[in-house]
Amino acid sequence: MIIEVLSILISLGLLMFFAYRGYPVIVFAPIFTLLAVVLSGISLLPSYTETFMTNAANYVKSFFPIFLLGAIFGKVMELSGAASSIAHTIVKALGSNRAILAVVLACSILTYGGVSLFVVAFAVYPFAAAIFREANIPKRLIPGTIALGAFTYTMDALPGTPQIQNIIPTTYFGTDAYAAPVLGTIGAIMVFVGGMLWLDRRRKQAAAAGEGYGEGHTNEPELIKNETYMNIWVAILPLALVLVGNYLFSRGIWTVETWYDPAILKESFKIEKVKNVVSSWSLIISLCLGIIAAILINVKQVKNKLASGLTAAAMGALLAIFNTASEVGFGNVVKTLPGFKLIQGWIMGASDHPLVSEALAVNVLAGVTGSASGGMSIALEVMSKQYLEMANAAGISPELLHRIASMSSGGMDTLPHNGAVITLLAITGLTHRQSYKDIFAITVLKTAVVFILAFAVSII
Repeated sequence: MIIEVLSILISLGLLMFFAYRGYPVIVFAPIFTLLAVVLSGISLLPSYTETFMTNAANYVKSFFPIFLLGAIFGKVMELSGAASSIAHTIVKALGSNRAILAVVLACSILTYGGVSLFVVAFAVYPFAAAIFREANIPKRLIPGTIALGAFTYTMDALPGTPQIQNIIPTTYFGTDAYAAPVLGTIGAIMVFVGGMLWLDRRRKQAAAAGEGYGEGHTNEPELIKNETYMNIWVAILPLALVLVGNYLFSRGIWTVETWYDPAILKESFKIEKVKNVVSSWSLIISLCLGIIAAILINVKQVKNKLASGLTAAAMGALLAIFNTASEVGFGNVVKTLPGFKLIQGWIMGASDHPLVSEALAVNVLAGVTGSASGGMSIALEVMSKQYLEMANAAGISPELLHRIASMSSGGMDTLPHNGAVITLLAITGLTHRQSYKDIFAITVLKTAVVFILAFAVSII
């Protein structure tokens, strides 16, 4: 059994190492998956074609519309100038003396409004570089700052966030995107405050050492001069439509749950419970409304670049979902290996409380796959029924299971092989060696907050 567990750890370690060195996850995830299979003495080709590829394809089938529409929404927000206007307004209002806070808030608003995490990094980076340069804050702190604003509380903690990490649990627990709003809000505040304290401490350390923005950086954005920005209230309209629409269509007066006859859905489309698809349907509709609004607020500027923009968005969505799907395939093969049963038994035996056990399971698998959505999908696919039974026996609401699972997915997922981390560093022209320490600190903070909340609820 030790060798079988080591086969998993060796494969994971190699995947993280190669990702750290800049190699594509979409290529090396299947390679190291098959290495784990060989070391475990399992059939090689069936594991690849029937387990790895089948689960990767199922993930694409379930979530590609959200990835694609999210990427398109972010791109048209960028093309229309709305994303730039929002970032510029926040930076201008707070000033260079609050550069870190300005960047975190800009990322938070865009992410909570439904803009893809990858697009947020592209949209905010030019302003982050400009204001960090003006405040003479080391450029190496930009990735950690963007990660705090885009990869943490607005991704999975705040109620109603339209990011995929908040939608996946609805399929398993019959909840919606607004599950456990109080717990999620408390967690978001804890992560925000803790993250800001860490980043400000790092800024002060750099200042005391006489370190400034630095010279000779790569991927430096062009200086923005005399650019005209649209009215901020117009710019946030598409974001508001996504948020309000998502609420109305998921649990409001226009909920899509009542649009179709459940009997027809069950008979013709094999949908056993309408609640399990309501969140995805409502988000698809809301993102479509947001895309239309983002185009209409500045048709003149968007129309000339729409074709190339849609192509870029589609390519970005394909890369993002196939990276994640490859990691999901990796995780699903791992769960069939003999060594995983030992790991699963350890996870389930670590705590009798479903929230604590769930937080541990999702964090471990998000770390293994390097994907928040991928790791959570695997954990819930394998163990959600057990957690529901445990929660029902203990009188715990499925909404709490939803929120803890969602927040846990954004914990240890951001290890070096995480696609979002790799993309963020590429955008900013920095390396793991320069900036990963701060991203990892945010990762540890986020993970700690989830366990604090899970333990707190377990003793109440």
